[in-house]
Amino acid sequence: MAVALIIGASRGIGHELARQYVQDGWRVIATARKTDDCAALAALGAETHVLDVNNVEAVAGLGWKLDGEHLDVAILNAGVYGPRHDGFPVQADFDNVMHTNVLAAMRLLPIAAPLVAAAGGKLAVMSSKMGSLSERQSAAGSLYRASKAALNSVLVDTALAFGGQGATCVALHPGWVRTDMGGAEADLDPADSASGIRATLAALPASTQPVFVAYDGQPIGW
Repeated sequence: MAVALIIGASRGIGHELARQYVQDGWRVIATARKTDDCAALAALGAETHVLDVNNVEAVAGLGWKLDGEHLDVAILNAGVYGPRHDGFPVQADFDNVMHTNVLAAMRLLPIAAPLVAAAGGKLAVMSSKMGSLSERQSAAGSLYRASKAALNSVLVDTALAFGGQGATCVALHPGWVRTDMGGAEADLDPADSASGIRATLAALPASTQPVFVAYDGQPIGW
């Protein structure tokens, strides 16, 4: 049975990814920060772990719980947008965004990567086209953009370390999705984004080089 790990599956795209993988007969391991959200995921048929990605002890504990797993797909979906205003960032906003979107990935990817490599699978982070340096056309959301550019850098380093061992490392742009982060005016439903992400990951050939790609399979420049 194929195995998927979804980190950050309480709602939105992450929850939909977990639901769809379970529906298709995968064994799904899903994390959420709250016990109630884990209970909802368990009701779908997922194996659950309570995880705050900013809690270093909890991250280490997840590594211990996952020891020996072979992951066909692992998706780091946990993330925050941060302040909607631009300009001078306060320390608390900077720390929250960078710790959640970047530091957590620096801790979690080395845990998941060997388990993905063991299965010759796909290791993905939920990035954004907003983090692209080559395709950037706006300065709006500068703190979020900086965090996703940094996340992409972490993903590239992970590919250098684990790509040769069998892990295909992927930065994903999920599209503009109707979630708490994307807002009600976004043009994609979480189900459509999740479905596209799953199809895109399934279609990607194994690669030692990192890939930056949208939910619909369109490549994005770093």
